[in-house]
Amino acid sequence: MPQEQSDWLRVPVGDEARRWASRGRCRRVLLVVHNVTSATRLLDVLPLFRDDLRVQLLATCTGSSPFQAGTAELLHGLGIPVLPWEQALATPVDLAIAASFGGQLPEISGDLTVLSHGVGYNKKLASREPGAGSREPGAGVFGLSEEWLLAGGRPVADVMVLSHPEQLARLRAACPEAASTAVLAGDPCYDRLLAAAPHRGRFRRALGVRREQRLVLINSTWNPEALFGDGGSDVLPRLLPALTAELPADEYRVAAVLHPNIWHGHGPGQIRMWLDGARRAGLALVDPLHDWRQALIAADLVLGDFGSVSYYAAALRTPVLLGATHLPGLGADSPVADFVRRAPRFDPHAPLRPQLTRVLTAHEQAPADPAEFVSSDPGRSAELLRRTFYSRIGIPEPAGRALLDPLRTPAYDPPRRTAPMQVVTQVTGPGEVSVTRHAGLDAEPVAGGQAHTAVHEDTLDPSHLSLADVVLRHGEPDDPRFGPPTQWAAEVLARHRHCALAAYVTGPGSCIAVSRGRAPLLLTAREQDAADPAAYASALHAWLASGKELAELDGVLAVRTGTAVHRVEVAEEVSRR
Repeated sequence: MPQEQSDWLRVPVGDEARRWASRGRCRRVLLVVHNVTSATRLLDVLPLFRDDLRVQLLATCTGSSPFQAGTAELLHGLGIPVLPWEQALATPVDLAIAASFGGQLPEISGDLTVLSHGVGYNKKLASREPGAGSREPGAGVFGLSEEWLLAGGRPVADVMVLSHPEQLARLRAACPEAASTAVLAGDPCYDRLLAAAPHRGRFRRALGVRREQRLVLINSTWNPEALFGDGGSDVLPRLLPALTAELPADEYRVAAVLHPNIWHGHGPGQIRMWLDGARRAGLALVDPLHDWRQALIAADLVLGDFGSVSYYAAALRTPVLLGATHLPGLGADSPVADFVRRAPRFDPHAPLRPQLTRVLTAHEQAPADPAEFVSSDPGRSAELLRRTFYSRIGIPEPAGRALLDPLRTPAYDPPRRTAPMQVVTQVTGPGEVSVTRHAGLDAEPVAGGQAHTAVHEDTLDPSHLSLADVVLRHGEPDDPRFGPPTQWAAEVLARHRHCALAAYVTGPGSCIAVSRGRAPLLLTAREQDAADPAAYASALHAWLASGKELAELDGVLAVRTGTAVHRVEVAEEVSRR
């Protein structure tokens, strides 16, 4: 075997594969991955081959994309044989499926079907073979121009899957030579979104979104001119502080979905470092491969840009505020360009909250319904795609319905705020306290309100604990590292003499609070998905600091956050020993 072939697979393909493979008569289907982004669409359609003993799945990576990081790990996680690119080109296959262009696709030894990895074809991208290069205003639309679709004057793909007839019209105008390869087969990503929409409530709860809270989803595509980019006006330095300074923690939950090319282009560790302060203030970073669609379904508003995710949000009838537009980078006659021209804009120099409120209440949306141009056959992509794939393989489809995988329910990921909280409270009536919390120490008390500081014990700067009126911890009540919550509270009060109350949050609706010189109390919300128990602790502190007595509560403290009122039972806690 030549040295350059030493890493080639011998099973289930190769010169001697028939000798070693248990099922060596299978038809071969090759998944051609360019990067993590294109792999997401291939993962959408992978289940269409489930239970078919006649098909052997294979995978390979073209190596042509600049965004190679994360691809090898993803392919390894698929658990199907991964061929080196040179072996993939030399191995005859019955069907190859790609979700991008670029690389040596014309050299594949088999029938090639190409899918879009976004919401159709909208963005301009100049070819820089070998590899996809940079976006340029003068470039053609990626996937709809000759430089991507033709090789030697012939179509690169045997089948080009489109999701809507408007794409076919643009294809005929831009590259008529490839028009005959087009097949309309819907959008599997959109179909998975639609199928999972009834589970919106559980997706919100997975992100720790409380009753009456609004989930603001920050979204950015990859690009210097995108929301996360620094090639345009670079709004991030103003947006990130505004998210915590202007949005009360108990009225808003904030999460971010970043394009995989951002994650893997700069590195997940670097992304977390850039957003460390925002994460400590409560920002959730959503898995860009498996969980972004669930976050999109859960969102009340998307603050995004000209990428596919913002357009999918609009198609789901979710209000969208655009923080970056970059129309020169879009095909002028594409649906996304039309949407970007009409959608409301975020002004980084104006207060954030009024802009969100205006979009949420008015639901400013383009007159044309974006959903109209996402798919010509909503809910039917599995059926249409499987029919297309098997017709190219040349064997009958399996019996039974063609079905895509349902979206998974993400792991529970409530906000973990370790940044100091500036809390403004006001006793608003008998047994009622209003609480407004912001991450950071620069919030000004409202008229008639009193301010105090609540600090998590795991705060980044330990010096903040010496200034804390309330010290917090989250954990299981029987965690042996901290002892019983009452013991932990006693140690905190002894260590931090300025602290008036220590609160150990034991679950989504309860905490144990110990005020200096008083017996431990158990605070328990009566309603599910009520406010953060740390807000109950601040309300109790405010009640006692105002000179009120526990007896006046009659066992129930009403905590007001925004327009919501939460009934919290207050009872003596029996310490667990």
